[in-house]
Amino acid sequence: MSIWVGESVDDFRSRNASSSKGASSSASAKRKQSSAQTNLADEEEDIDGYKSSNGVDDVDLDHEHEEHDYFDICAESESEDLHSEKWNSSINQTLLKHQNQHISALPAQLPAGAYLPACTGSGLCSHFPRDGGSEYPVVKVPGNINRQNDKKSPVQLSLSLPKTEDGGSLASPTSQSSVTGSQKLNRSSSSQHPAQRKLFVESQIGRSNFQKLLEPSLHQRPGFTPYRVFLGNVKDKLLKTQRRLELQLEDLPSEHDPREYYETTEQLLEPLTLCYESLHSCGSGILADGRLADLIRRVATFGMVLMKLDLRQEASRHSETLDAVSKYLDMGLYTEWDEEKKLEFFTRELKGKRPLIPLSIEVTSDVKEVLDTFRVAAELGSDSFGAYVISMASNASDVLAVELLQKDARLSVSGELGRPCPGGTLRVVPLFETVKDLRAAGSVIRKLLSIDWYREHIIKNHNGHQEVMVGYSDSGKDAGRFTAAWELYKAQEDVVAACKEYGIKVTLFHGRGGSIGRGGGPTYLAIQSQPPGSVMGTLRSTEQGEMVQAKFGLPQTAVRQLEIYTTAVLLATMNPPLPPREEKWRHVMEEISKASCNYYRSTVYENPDFLGYFQEATPQAELGFLNIGSRPTRRKASTGIGHLRAIPWLFAWTQTRFVLPAWLGVGSGLKDACDKGYQEDLKAMYKEWPFFQSTIDLIEMVVAKADIPIAKHYEEMLVSESRRALGSQLRSELQTTEKFVLIVSGHEKLSDNNRSLRRLIENRLPYLNPLNLLQVEILQRLRHDDDNHKLRDALLITINGIAAGMRNTG
Repeated sequence: MSIWVGESVDDFRSRNASSSKGASSSASAKRKQSSAQTNLADEEEDIDGYKSSNGVDDVDLDHEHEEHDYFDICAESESEDLHSEKWNSSINQTLLKHQNQHISALPAQLPAGAYLPACTGSGLCSHFPRDGGSEYPVVKVPGNINRQNDKKSPVQLSLSLPKTEDGGSLASPTSQSSVTGSQKLNRSSSSQHPAQRKLFVESQIGRSNFQKLLEPSLHQRPGFTPYRVFLGNVKDKLLKTQRRLELQLEDLPSEHDPREYYETTEQLLEPLTLCYESLHSCGSGILADGRLADLIRRVATFGMVLMKLDLRQEASRHSETLDAVSKYLDMGLYTEWDEEKKLEFFTRELKGKRPLIPLSIEVTSDVKEVLDTFRVAAELGSDSFGAYVISMASNASDVLAVELLQKDARLSVSGELGRPCPGGTLRVVPLFETVKDLRAAGSVIRKLLSIDWYREHIIKNHNGHQEVMVGYSDSGKDAGRFTAAWELYKAQEDVVAACKEYGIKVTLFHGRGGSIGRGGGPTYLAIQSQPPGSVMGTLRSTEQGEMVQAKFGLPQTAVRQLEIYTTAVLLATMNPPLPPREEKWRHVMEEISKASCNYYRSTVYENPDFLGYFQEATPQAELGFLNIGSRPTRRKASTGIGHLRAIPWLFAWTQTRFVLPAWLGVGSGLKDACDKGYQEDLKAMYKEWPFFQSTIDLIEMVVAKADIPIAKHYEEMLVSESRRALGSQLRSELQTTEKFVLIVSGHEKLSDNNRSLRRLIENRLPYLNPLNLLQVEILQRLRHDDDNHKLRDALLITINGIAAGMRNTG
C-alpha cells in the first residue's frame, strides 16, 4: 500500500484500513473534491511553479543530511499534438505538521488540459486521487521523507501518469522505454527487495528522466513556465554565438544563420529587458530586481566582448600606407604633399561613395599589416573596438588619414558581406606626445573642426563628442618633467577652448604611466590639479601594466580605486580647480619651464658623455633580453635616447635609485626663478594653485626616494673613469633640486607633509639596499659573461625586488 502525494499520515492509515474491508468509492470522490478545491486555492498564489504556499519554503533533503532520497520521475507528453512536458511539485501541509519537518518538493505531471499555474509547496492537487482506484497507472518509488534520525521503513510516494483514450500512458518519443519500465515496476514493486528498488532508481532511466526535470524541453507550453522557455531560447542563441566566435578565431566558416546568434549587445538586452518588464507587470518585481537586474547591468557594461580594445598605430605608418596607394594610382607621393593639399584630398575622398584602394594592389608587409588592421576593425566594428589612437599625431591630416582608411575598409567589407558592417566607425583619437605637438594641439583641433565634413561626422556618428589624448611619457623624456607638466596643462586648456568654440564636447584621454616621470602619482591629486573645464563629467586615463596589480589586484583595492576616480571626477566637474590667480604666475611658470628644459636637454641630448654614462650606470642594456616588457625597448634600430621608449628610460634610472628623469632640470629652473626675485610668488603659487602644488609635491616625493650613496656606488663599480665627472654634476643637480623644493614648499625636510610615506620609505631601506648592492655585483659579472643564464635569472629577481620597493617610481 502506498501513500499519495497530498495525503496525511492519518488519511493513509484510514484508507489502508478501509481498503482491506472493501470501502466504497464515495470516500475517494469526496477526497478528490476536497483536494481539487485546495489545489485551486494554492494555484492562485503560485507563479511559474516556484512560489511555496503558506510561507513554507522548499528545502533540499540532501542540503542538511547525508541521507539521500532516490526518485524516478518519468516525464510524459501532455498530448500527442503538443508533445510538451509539464512538471510540478506538491507537498502536503498536513504531512509537514505531523512529521514536524521540512521536506523538498516532489515534481509531478499535470494532466492534459490543465492550463492553470502549477502547484508547489504544500498544496494539494486534484489530479492525485487518494483512493486506491486511481484512473492512472501508479509509479511507486521509495523515498525517506522523515528528516530525523528515524529508522522507520521508507514511505512510498506514488506519482500518477495520465492515460490516453485507449488506456495507455502518454509518453513522448524520448520517454517510451521509461514508461514501460515504470509500469513493470508498479506491478512487481510490492514483492521487490528494497535494494532492487534502489537499484532501479539509480538506473539509466531514473537518471535520464531526472535530468529532463532539471533541463526541461524547449517545447513546453509557455503557460506553465514561460520565463524558462523564453530564456531557454536565449541560452541556445548564446551557445551558437559562442560557437560562431570560436570558428572565427580558428578562421573557419560559420554556417549559422544570422538570426540564430547575437551580433550586438542590444540584441541580447532586448529579451532580458522584456523579462524584467514582464516580471514587474505581474507583481514579481522582487525577482526582476535581483539576479536578472544584475545580469542586465553586466550585459550593458561589458556587452558581448567583455572589454573593448583600443587600436594604436603611429602616424608615420599611415603616411607610408598612403604613399603606397598614391604611387599605385599615379597620384605622386603622399608624403611630398603639403598640409593643404592633403586636407583637400581627404575631404574629397571622404565625401565620395567608392573605395579608394583597389583589391589588386601589391604592397609591402608593413603596409599590408596596416590595411589588414583596418579590415578587421571593419568586420568587428565599434562593438568590439573603442578608439583608434594615432601616436605621434602632429597635424589635422593625420586624423583624416585614419578616417579615410577606415571608410575604405568598411566599404570593401560591406560589399563582400552584402550588408552593412556591424557597429559604427571607431573614434579617431589623436595623441599629442612631444612638447612641439602639445603646443600645436589646440590649433590642430580647430583646423579639424573647421572642416564641414569632419564636424558633421563627429555630430552624427559620435554624438558631438571629440576625444583627444595627451601623452606624459614621451613629453617628459623630450623636455623634462617640469616642462612637460606645464605644456600638458596649457595644451588641455587650448583643446578645451577649441572644442567649446565649435560646440563640441571633449574628453581628455590621459596617457599616464606608473612612475612620476611618466605622469604617474596619486590619482585623486592628479585629477584635482587639471585645468578648469577639462574634466566635465568625463575622463579617460591609462593604467600601466606595473600598476594594475597594485591598484586592482584585490577586490577591495579595486573598489577603492573606483571610489577615488569617481570622487575626483565629480569634484573636478562640480567644483573645478582654481586657475592661476594672476597672469604673473603664468609668466613665472614660463621662466621656470624654459630654464628647466634648457638644462635637461643640454644634459641628455647635447652632452656627448651622457649616453655612455646611461648605458654603463644602469641595467638598460640588460633589460632588452630579459623579456619583461610588453614592447621592444626601442621604436627603431638606433642607440640614441630619441628612439628609446619612455618605459625603459625611466625604469632603468629607477633601478639605480637615482630616478633622474623625474627631477632633472627642476632644481635649475626653481633656482633661476628665485634668483630673479620670484621666491615669494613661488610660495604663494604653492599655497593657492592646485596644479603647481601637485607638481612640487610629486617632485618632492621622488627626491625623497632617491638615494645618492647608492647611485654613486653604481657609478664607482660600473662607469668608466672618464665619465664619472658627469655623475658628480648630476648628483649636484639633485641636491639643488632638494634645496629649492624645500624653499618653495616651506617644509623643513623632504616629505614633511606626508610622514606616513616617509616612514614607509625608511622601512623599506633594509631590504632595498642589499638588493641594489647585489644587482651591482651581478651586472659586473654579467657584462663579462653575458650568456650566463643563471646570472640573468638572478638579475631579474633583483629588478623585480627593487621595482616593488620603489613602488610608484618603478
